[in-house]
Amino acid sequence: MTARCFADTNIFLYAASKASEDRGKRKVARTLLESEDVGISAQVLQEFFAAAAGKKRLGISEAEALQAITAMREFPVLPVTGELVQEAIGLKARHGISYWDAAIVAAAHELGCEVLYTEDLNDGQDYGGVIVRNPFVKS
Repeated sequence: MTARCFADTNIFLYAASKASEDRGKRKVARTLLESEDVGISAQVLQEFFAAAAGKKRLGISEAEALQAITAMREFPVLPVTGELVQEAIGLKARHGISYWDAAIVAAAHELGCEVLYTEDLNDGQDYGGVIVRNPFVKS
């Protein structure tokens, strides 16, 4: 299982958001998800459901969040394994990032991704061959 790009949870949250203030980011996120060879991890599914169903400002019902999870499972989904956890712990220590961000980077590595789309890490940062891209900033 491989993918060229990894999409972090926030990409899917913006794609699904009904909040008017997210209109621009929603368009960018949807275009990215439709046009790229995207992979994700089980962590992204978990975080998406918790945030989508829990953040009322997004306007996403629990049933809609579950429907989105079903659609997201069409992408390659990397399971969270003991090896992935250990790799994330090493990345956390090496780069001084949160464990959860490190787990996303580790999953992107495991899927063979060249690009990690997220707004949670520094745009342009190279994590051993995985380059962070914030699709919401103008280059």
